[in-house]
Amino acid sequence: MASITEIRKKIPQDLLNSFYDIFDIHTVDKILYGISDKKLTTLRVNTLKYDIKSLMDFFKEVNIKFERVKWNENALILKNADERDIEKLNIFKEGQIYLQNLSSMIPPIILDPKEGEKVLDVAAAPGSKTTQMAAMMKNMGFILANEADKIRAERLKYNLKLQGVEIAEVRVGKGEKIGEEYPEFFDKVLLDVPCSGEGIISIKDPKTYRGWSLKEVERLSRLQKKLFESAYKALKKGGIMVYSTCTLNRKENEEIIDWALNNFDIKIMNIDRLDNNFLNGIDIGLSDEVKKCIRVIPNEVYEGFFVCKIKKKD
Repeated sequence: MASITEIRKKIPQDLLNSFYDIFDIHTVDKILYGISDKKLTTLRVNTLKYDIKSLMDFFKEVNIKFERVKWNENALILKNADERDIEKLNIFKEGQIYLQNLSSMIPPIILDPKEGEKVLDVAAAPGSKTTQMAAMMKNMGFILANEADKIRAERLKYNLKLQGVEIAEVRVGKGEKIGEEYPEFFDKVLLDVPCSGEGIISIKDPKTYRGWSLKEVERLSRLQKKLFESAYKALKKGGIMVYSTCTLNRKENEEIIDWALNNFDIKIMNIDRLDNNFLNGIDIGLSDEVKKCIRVIPNEVYEGFFVCKIKKKD
């Protein structure tokens, strides 16, 4: 593993400075080690086609070692197999399992979509969270899976079909327009927004941070506000929204929530700290309410993430 000094030299200076502006030195060191760690492979069973007991029995037969995840009974952390190994298996090719980082599984768990509900996934491709929610809903209800990019939308359609999802309709178009098309239509909304991706940086892969800039963070923040407004309009009164990103800065996280509190009739809901690797939101100069959000610090099993649970007032 690279030293902290070596890692500091590799990532953009403005990005490093932004970490120190937000976090204490100990937490920054954890983040830097987290983005240099080799990630263990994590996955979940697709309960529309398979079950966790059968999966664990199969892995024992083929000598794949695993660990359970305390907050997700259908997820496993693999100890001696990587994604390429898993992709060779028939259970992967047939959509019985889904390779997905644990952090990506958190927003649907927090949203908790139920059978029969109408759910909006604003930025759905490649379909990790859409397929997870469809399984949680037991293929009963309705999911509008939106994707702005036509090529990514095709990948989304492929994954939905492979995973046996029958309740999702793919909409190809700007998420900013959904609120006008579906006013107060959805019981729940997953708003996993496009972001600067600081939480999924890998020091070994420069393309994961080469495009990062303060200017790009500003651009994305403006887009996130537009998507939030659209999602809010599409959500029924009394409905639940989960806002999430795979980035670490305040501009795309707490500051979006603080802005939303000042502009919409919402309240922030408490989230159980699913794991001791999760931090509360940071409220420096912002509403105390943002402390109810959670941050996930990257390590060998988690990508960096931010999650906030929101209720639209009646």
